Amino acid sequence: MWDWFISFLTDVLAWLASAVGDWGVAVIILTFIIRLLIMPLMNKSTASTARMQVLQPRLTEIQERYADDPERQMQEMRKFQAENNFNPLGGCLPVFLQMPVFVALFTVARNVPADASFLNIMPSISTSASQALATLGISGAIVYILFDIAFGVLTLIPMLLNAKNTPEEQRQQSLVMGVMMSVMMLWFGWSVPAAVLLYYDTSAVWQVIQQQVVTKRVTEKVKAETEANLAEQPVEINVVRKERKPRPKKKG
Repeated sequence: MWDWFISFLTDVLAWLASAVGDWGVAVIILTFIIRLLIMPLMNKSTASTARMQVLQPRLTEIQERYADDPERQMQEMRKFQAENNFNPLGGCLPVFLQMPVFVALFTVARNVPADASFLNIMPSISTSASQALATLGISGAIVYILFDIAFGVLTLIPMLLNAKNTPEEQRQQSLVMGVMMSVMMLWFGWSVPAAVLLYYDTSAVWQVIQQQVVTKRVTEKVKAETEANLAEQPVEINVVRKERKPRPKKKG
């Protein structure tokens, strides 16, 4: 099944290359097609995350209220999640489903023909930046190097955007992790074929645009709907009754 999927994507890429007359452009088009197809999964993951952000304070209240009764705590949490149409795994499952597609695209991009070019700026997208520098010199490798740098920068941008929505105490840690990840991607991109960089750069640009346009709208809509639903639900108040002590009997 996996080999068939790889073969299918390879055939699609080859067809696109023959249709547009350029392998690099074909990689970009195929990446856009895949990102467009998985957009519903991304929106579902975003909606689940936004719903979780609104419901988390109430879930924390339930955990604290029934801390001494784990069974009742679990029942109340399940009831609350059902009333608000929330699945804790809703944000993770779409991400897991996307991974095979991205791994397959990575494999396909690595297997492009040796003479596959990108417009007139890359003679071979099967060549890496390190190989281009060794064989073509700095002038011939500059485009490959710029695509590698773009890979690192585009890895960092979404993390910087996400850091704006994190608590201040976590923001510094998120920024440090983002910089470290960006450096790792620069190192990784230095030795992979340029076709892989084209795929990753295109995918990253799509992600940034989607995050600023689609994701923002989905998040705002889901948060508003969830908050309205919470406002209509009755607030459960714990009333602790004091035990009445028996009155002392009067001595006759």
